Amino acid sequence: MTDRLPVESQLRSLDHKKLAAYCAALTERQFPNFALFSKLVEFGDFKQLETILDGVWQSLIPGGAQMNFEVQLDKVEANMPDLDTFEMYGASPALDAVVSLYSTLVCILEADVDEAVAVGNVSRECVAMFIEVSEGDDQMSDEEIIRFITNHELMLQEDEFQEEVVERLTQVKQMDKAFIQNLRVLARNEGVSNIGISDDA
Repeated sequence: MTDRLPVESQLRSLDHKKLAAYCAALTERQFPNFALFSKLVEFGDFKQLETILDGVWQSLIPGGAQMNFEVQLDKVEANMPDLDTFEMYGASPALDAVVSLYSTLVCILEADVDEAVAVGNVSRECVAMFIEVSEGDDQMSDEEIIRFITNHELMLQEDEFQEEVVERLTQVKQMDKAFIQNLRVLARNEGVSNIGISDDA
């Protein structure tokens, strides 16, 4: 699943504030993956990351509180699970969520569209890997696996979600508090992540 991010061309037309909103939305949707992993294996500081992500959303609201994101980078990095230490599958989507948060902060600090593209790709790769691990068949050829993943309901939902976020960002002239709040509600997806996980478990 290394094909080009479907929404990449639209992302390259957005200003840096909207890119940050795109990153925040995708990170929010992945966040239950880290929350559940953190809870199950007692790893990391979920509340700390939740506060940082909340700070990202607040910074997008005109006149909202501004957090020093440069200071937060080390805190986010400290919450990245080491896949060599945690051999269970859940560590991978948890890491993807934290990597996405890290890239979101870099996107805000450097106004770098490539960081936004990276967040989009990380989220899609997370879904692709989940589908392959949970439903993949060793007898499938590479082409069959790619076709299976591409047409899987979870991947279709992922692409629809990203397209919805980009469409909202493209159409809005000025992001206000109501817009940001509605975008966050969409991203929260009633607590269900991009791979169908809820940390309420």
